[in-house]
Amino acid sequence: MSELREATEQYLAVRRSLGFQLRQPEATLRTFVAFAQEQGADYITVDLMLRWAKTLGTVQASTRADWLAMVRRFALWRSTADSRTEVPPENLMPARYRRKAPYIYKDEEVERLVRTAEELPSPAGLRGLTYSTFFGLIAVTGMRISEALALDRDDIDLEHGVLTIRQTKFGQSRLVPIHSSTIIALQRYAQRRDLLLPRTATPAFFLAERGTRITQWSARYNFAKVSQRIDLRTPTRGYGRGPRVHDLRHRFAVRTLIDWYRAGLDVEREIPKLATFLGHAHVNDTYWYLEAVPELLQLATDRLRDRSLEELP
Repeated sequence: MSELREATEQYLAVRRSLGFQLRQPEATLRTFVAFAQEQGADYITVDLMLRWAKTLGTVQASTRADWLAMVRRFALWRSTADSRTEVPPENLMPARYRRKAPYIYKDEEVERLVRTAEELPSPAGLRGLTYSTFFGLIAVTGMRISEALALDRDDIDLEHGVLTIRQTKFGQSRLVPIHSSTIIALQRYAQRRDLLLPRTATPAFFLAERGTRITQWSARYNFAKVSQRIDLRTPTRGYGRGPRVHDLRHRFAVRTLIDWYRAGLDVEREIPKLATFLGHAHVNDTYWYLEAVPELLQLATDRLRDRSLEELP
């Protein structure tokens, strides 16, 4: 068995162990590897993928793009073990919408975001206080930005350390427990907010300086400006390009999964808990992180290898 074919079998075994159904990916990868062997290729290159794509005949452009995406995911995984592997860009042959790969913030980047947000100028002194706490809360809970914006004061039980998420993406409420350090940060915000704005007509927890609920537009605008100040986005008059607020949610999910792997937990059994915590409609939305983040797929590979060694007589 060739090295590339053996790697394919291992890749399929890893993903099946995580609960994926791989009928089409398996057929696609076997076709690609057979072509690679015919070409005498021992490793994946962009040129090899493009030449293989030309052999697919009259399949629709969207189908060709899907199959290339399957091979690209395999190449991404394979690149961790074989440095010769070339991973093509995501838009090599675009034909449909593709979910944006997450940006996983480093710990120091999150800290700089929060600290720099504290310095946002404002006449009443509430702007920096609000957005530093707002961004920090999303980072440590993985909430959607819309969920954090919708929080009312009655939704935050600081005595028991529980948030009630009522206006979810899929219309289902859930409870989110928070760490003691998060409780302290929210208490500090609430006390200073009430000193600055003792009388407001809104039940919102996070307030703008006018005493109104902060908006999606203002949250994203202030996030962009803070990101530009710490060089996560290119300085510009507008928002610029770079990591998003939503990537703080992705970071929470990925860090949780990585910590579980490193702690030796049965991640396949734990994933439904994370899906519930994040408010995912289907556990497959949580499994996506295992495909999107190479470090996670490598950890899953290592776990499967360790289990196989343990089962040897």
